[in-house]
Amino acid sequence: MHPFSILTLGIFVAGYITARWDLVTRLYELAIFAAEYGVVIRAAKGVVALTALFLTIFVPVVWVARKETFLHPREPGIGVSAREQLRRRGVVVGWRNSTLDVFVVAILDDVDAKEVEHHLKGGSFFRSASHSPGRIYELCGHSSMHVLGVSNSITFDTVDPSWVCAITHPSSRTPTITCSKASSIQLILYDRPQPKHMQYISLEPIALALGDKRSIIDDPKVDATEDLIEQQERSAKEARQKLVDKLKQHTISNRVPSARDKALQKIINQVNWSWELEQTLQKNAWRLGPRPKRSLSVSEQVLESASTMRNYVHRQLWTLFAVYLFPTIRKAFVLFLLGHRAAAEAFLVILEFRIKPGYAALKDISATAQQIEIRLQQFCYWPMQYSKLRQRKMNWASVTTSHPDYIRFYNSLWLVANDVIIGIALGSYVIEHAEWVAARIGDLLSTYTVEALQSSISWLMDYPAGLKLNGELAIFLGDLFLWVIDYWSSCIETLNPALPKIVWFIGFTSFAGASMPIALFSDLLSVLTVHIYSFYLASARIYHWQLTILQSLFHLFRGKKQNVLRNRIDSCDYDLDQLLVGTILFTLLFFLLPTVVVFYLNFAIARMVIISMKAGFDTLLSCLNHFPLFALMLRIKDEKRLPGAYSVYTPRVSYFGG
Repeated sequence: MHPFSILTLGIFVAGYITARWDLVTRLYELAIFAAEYGVVIRAAKGVVALTALFLTIFVPVVWVARKETFLHPREPGIGVSAREQLRRRGVVVGWRNSTLDVFVVAILDDVDAKEVEHHLKGGSFFRSASHSPGRIYELCGHSSMHVLGVSNSITFDTVDPSWVCAITHPSSRTPTITCSKASSIQLILYDRPQPKHMQYISLEPIALALGDKRSIIDDPKVDATEDLIEQQERSAKEARQKLVDKLKQHTISNRVPSARDKALQKIINQVNWSWELEQTLQKNAWRLGPRPKRSLSVSEQVLESASTMRNYVHRQLWTLFAVYLFPTIRKAFVLFLLGHRAAAEAFLVILEFRIKPGYAALKDISATAQQIEIRLQQFCYWPMQYSKLRQRKMNWASVTTSHPDYIRFYNSLWLVANDVIIGIALGSYVIEHAEWVAARIGDLLSTYTVEALQSSISWLMDYPAGLKLNGELAIFLGDLFLWVIDYWSSCIETLNPALPKIVWFIGFTSFAGASMPIALFSDLLSVLTVHIYSFYLASARIYHWQLTILQSLFHLFRGKKQNVLRNRIDSCDYDLDQLLVGTILFTLLFFLLPTVVVFYLNFAIARMVIISMKAGFDTLLSCLNHFPLFALMLRIKDEKRLPGAYSVYTPRVSYFGG
């Protein structure tokens, strides 16, 4: 097992033990009970009996199997490395991209070159394949493979002049390549990606993001209910597209792709298909020549009769399951999925409902509603993802179009599993300490949302930091805010008896995942600090009004006015009375401005602290919902499953004379 997989398993076990500590204590008590009443001794006797059975029966069977394997070896070429195949004598098979540009796929042993060429053109190698070879020829860019040369051949007289001749040496890792038509030869060695492990190379990095958002942005007919961010993204994309179109009109010359550029993607596909094609060729090359017939051995006859009886029993059981049980189970499962999908769609409609176009939906103002929407969308999308992944078995393993869907599907499953594991541990702690958590929340609310605001407002009503403020306005605003705070404090005191039940409910929801209590705490923070948000809106509105009036009066002094229709500043003649009244109002508002500013800054700082806390909750939710954990694990475990580019390394000796 991979070390990273062991670490992941250890983290899972540790999280489960933390969540189920009572189960661990019960297991410990059960172990003590087993030791006291002799259960361990009886288990040891059972282990000794099984060991004796293993030594007397299974070990001789393994010895007989090895003997049979030695007497009747398996087909050649299967399970042999590419370097070992290259050292053997055989026929080189692959793709001929041009007269002197060839791509080697496999080396077939103990076969005739002309017969191999005949079967390659006729498609005999793919007769027993589970899929049509048309997909192979389409992606690799040729109608068939060809014989490219020979490997370690004794005589070269009958070899075609366009063939390559490869000779390997025990002391060298690279073979010596010769060709009659080529003056010099460049050899490029490549690593075969294994499609069974979902390895492949590509010219572009793998795309793990869904294309739904992009299609919505590209659609010119966007619904009027889209939010401001989507409108800005769509406008920016349209502006960039217009700029690109203008630049294309002023382009002097365009570089025409060369034949090598066009062939690059074809060669990449040939590399991706090389392992599966080599396995198919080696599997069917054994059937080209004559095969010696022999009678079955005693062990093979016993195995054949046992297999026939076993297959008959399996076939009868499978028929019973396929005819009677499986259709019922499938219909029940389909009905369950349909009911689940209908309920999820109904909840999604409620979460996305807007009273009027342009108004905020429930998912836009509540973190809990947004989290529920994400989970419902995932549950609705998983069956489609799974059905799409099931279609991979209906095509060749080297087709790489479904690999991003595989990573997205299992990444979302893994994130949900981790979310549930963390949520169980968090929920167990919150439920067991609901009273203490509720008491701490009540203390924090009374300290920071009531007492801290009262002290800061009382400080602003005096001379804060030695500033000379307008006393009457400061007292008026301070008394108004303090009265609202006193009323809010009485509401919080009324809520305190029910706070432990609210905390217990939040802890109970964590069994659906740690993201649910985080979202609920975020909404609870918004509800319990709504008075601070109201103070911020009121002070910001007063501050904005005062700045707007001061700006208009400043234009009045300059003999200007703002033209709203044309959005510009025009000249204007004012009477003496207008100038006098404007001067008096400007003086009053200017001297009242510092008092309004300090109250606005006080509530703006409090609002920024709350926004920072909510941003922290949103960051945790984003990590739990969208962190590319599975992709990072694949990158660490096997980087070939997440291709981002390809590299060509030049050794010291890269050319071999012909």
